[in-house]
Amino acid sequence: MTQQLYQTALAAFDQANAADPNQEVAEGNAHPKELLYARRMSEMQQLYAPEASEAVKLAVRAQHIQRWKIPRSNYAMDKPGYMLWRTTLYKFHAETAGGLMREVGYDEAMIGRVQAIISKKGLKTNPEAQMMEDIAALVFIEHYMSAFAEQHADYDEEKWIMIIRKTWNKMSSRAHEFTLAGRIKLPETLAPLILKAVKA
Repeated sequence: MTQQLYQTALAAFDQANAADPNQEVAEGNAHPKELLYARRMSEMQQLYAPEASEAVKLAVRAQHIQRWKIPRSNYAMDKPGYMLWRTTLYKFHAETAGGLMREVGYDEAMIGRVQAIISKKGLKTNPEAQMMEDIAALVFIEHYMSAFAEQHADYDEEKWIMIIRKTWNKMSSRAHEFTLAGRIKLPETLAPLILKAVKA
């Protein structure tokens, strides 16, 4: 890893995400939403997989880069609309990250590798893409599942178990062990349900 090049790329990603007009409060302070998410992703990567490659570290930081530019509301509010939104986002994030990496001096081989991870290409055969998927799932459980639950307070226990298992099934056995070993903070109100869902 060329440390200076790597740090320059992270700074470029952070600068792009700092333009997010949406704010999220964490520990009493407001932050641009996607900048906060990106930093949480990097923090989880350090905790979960400190040995991660440079490509994974870059992809983790840029996974949601400038996501606000393609809002969910631009697409039909059904499953096909959701899937189209997701695939459009994968391409947008990969291209945006790749462009910034190119600007700071990365070669095309590393850019392509990072773009493949962000695009989740070959998820079941690409261990780097799976590592990013693990980290994203761990961040969702620790930081975002509670808010999701508040938005969907009408869901019954059966529906929640299905949602939790869907997230769980995206994760590797390593991520399962990491979670069950107490390495992340489960949302207090959902912890019993999470454990019920994954141990059933």
